[in-house]
Amino acid sequence: MKASFFKALAACALFISLVNSSALVAAEDYRILISNDDGVDSPLIHALSVGLATLPGVEITVSAPDGNRSGSSQSTDGGSRTVKQSSFDGGITTYAIDGRPADAVRFGLLHLAKDKPFDLVVSGINIGSNVGDVSHLSGTVGAAMEAIMRGVPAIAVSQDTSGVDTSVTVDLTRQLVVRYMRDGAPDGVVVSINVPSGELKGVVVRPMGEAYITSSPFALESTEGNSSVYETHYIRQKATNPKSDTYAYQNGYATLTPLKFDWTAHEMIEEVESWGLSLSK
Repeated sequence: MKASFFKALAACALFISLVNSSALVAAEDYRILISNDDGVDSPLIHALSVGLATLPGVEITVSAPDGNRSGSSQSTDGGSRTVKQSSFDGGITTYAIDGRPADAVRFGLLHLAKDKPFDLVVSGINIGSNVGDVSHLSGTVGAAMEAIMRGVPAIAVSQDTSGVDTSVTVDLTRQLVVRYMRDGAPDGVVVSINVPSGELKGVVVRPMGEAYITSSPFALESTEGNSSVYETHYIRQKATNPKSDTYAYQNGYATLTPLKFDWTAHEMIEEVESWGLSLSK
């Protein structure tokens, strides 16, 4: 009888342990909203979503534009939105938004998170790098900025247009997400990941700086009394500042760059105050 009693006690303890373990896993669910600016059908957002979904305790939802919206920064065209729900292989729920990246993130954070908030927004993987001054134009970075503006930590992920092993980009993102899950994510900061083509020399942290492309002069074309002005092409530039993310990227390094929403030149506040501008009647 004593043996059966202890067996029953052990079974009860095991049951309680399993219940507590299940409750712990449920309590540790980590919700990630994934977006991009290349559109919900981009193979790179698919690779990123599947790669992050394999992390224990992670729940992935995708909310992204229904087509390419590159170069839209954090803009919106206003108005109502049309949303189409679908899924990736493996059961990842996706929402295609007929808007821009910031619209897709806003829909995710304000609607999909009404009952259960997201812990993190990851924007990418972008087809093309977003280092240096180009970051201000990027819809990928803009989507991440929309997240931190609304109090949710964010990561922006980009890689070169070709010659990149996407699994490397996914792995770098996974490492960062694991760190955030373990130690918490920084408030009000987007960490931007950029992976160049070719053989990688390593991973470095660099501030945003320089531009790797510039616009060519505009061309004027007149046809039957109508004039059109357009940019003929972009001109690639070589970075010269070894301390910039653009330089490191062009020299074979994957880069991490912490970005803030605040564009204020704080060092200029007192000087601008000294200019003495005032309202005149």
